[in-house]
Amino acid sequence: MGPLTGIRVVELEGIGPGPFCGMLLADMGADVILIDRVQDAQLGLERERRNDTMFRGRRSLTLDLKSPDGIAAALAIAERADALIEGFRPGVLERLGLGPDVLLARNPRLVIGRMTGWGQDGPMAPRAGHDIDYIALAGVLHAIGRAGEAPVPPLNLVGDFGGGGLLLAFGIACALLEARVSGQGQVVDAAMVEGAGLLTTMLWGMRAAGHWRDERGVNALDTGAPWYDSYATRDGKHYAIGAIEPKFYAELVAGLGLDPATLPDPHDRARWPELRARFAAAFATRTRDEWDAQFATRDACAAPVLSLAEAARHPHARARKAHIEVAGVVQPAPAPRLSRTPGRVRGAPPERGQGGGEALRDWGFDTATIARLRKLGAGWRDPD
Repeated sequence: MGPLTGIRVVELEGIGPGPFCGMLLADMGADVILIDRVQDAQLGLERERRNDTMFRGRRSLTLDLKSPDGIAAALAIAERADALIEGFRPGVLERLGLGPDVLLARNPRLVIGRMTGWGQDGPMAPRAGHDIDYIALAGVLHAIGRAGEAPVPPLNLVGDFGGGGLLLAFGIACALLEARVSGQGQVVDAAMVEGAGLLTTMLWGMRAAGHWRDERGVNALDTGAPWYDSYATRDGKHYAIGAIEPKFYAELVAGLGLDPATLPDPHDRARWPELRARFAAAFATRTRDEWDAQFATRDACAAPVLSLAEAARHPHARARKAHIEVAGVVQPAPAPRLSRTPGRVRGAPPERGQGGGEALRDWGFDTATIARLRKLGAGWRDPD
């Protein structure tokens, strides 16, 4: 039983950071009812539901939130929830008749988690966007890439997930803890542009101290430093090094078979290109896996650059059971690990309406109320 067992969450169907937040809560034991659209709304990257891994661990109801009956059903369900997750543009929930004022009037203890790119207010709040836009405005994208080259989007990990869904889950957990004391719910306004910016907090301190320049690819952590980068190996793969501290740097140099007396000072920025060339030449002499064997007994902060498939097969990942298989789909296991109340995946991503009737019964709705909800358009698949 996870640490959030007993917490009831309503999640309005969305994409990206909203489902990721719901997954995090469900993995930790929360009972999450996913309110699906009646029909697939073609939200973008379509796939079979079992492959929509971020929806794992839920049960589903279908509702038409554009109908008065659908809204009435949603309100009835939200009355019994501890938290609600939504990812519409600002104002949409209010226009549907499910705004915070309405929800909190019906359920004063409800925590309302709102996921947007730009936030609930401000001049850019109404605008559309995606991860790349939010991290661009936050100053994050500018910092990622090599000197003299265009910025490199870090997939959609920083805006959608790190600065989005993870931040929202943290905010919801904080508000749930506070509600236990105050008896009052509140709104969690999670904006990806701010969450992405928050992830750069350390860099702001380094910049103030004169240790970080806004120029891309010239700093210690952005591929500027030759001892914090990845290098091509003889087989066309790559090996990553992060030998920042002197003792790790010494192990790196020894592992590469280089004489430190013949190398430039690692902190002489003017000679970084020369040092980089020496490292590159050394790494090119062996395959990635040969270098991995070489560094297996050295504390050099070095690791092979693995593909997703390779990562799941790595001995360390296997030993830690870092990946699981759900409905035939390999995916990361719940994290972090709690010693007494660990998280787990309750089940595969539900098809639309799968398990909804069972969820309503578990939430304490009686037979007559469930029948009324069904007349209001709440759909689920029988048998559950």
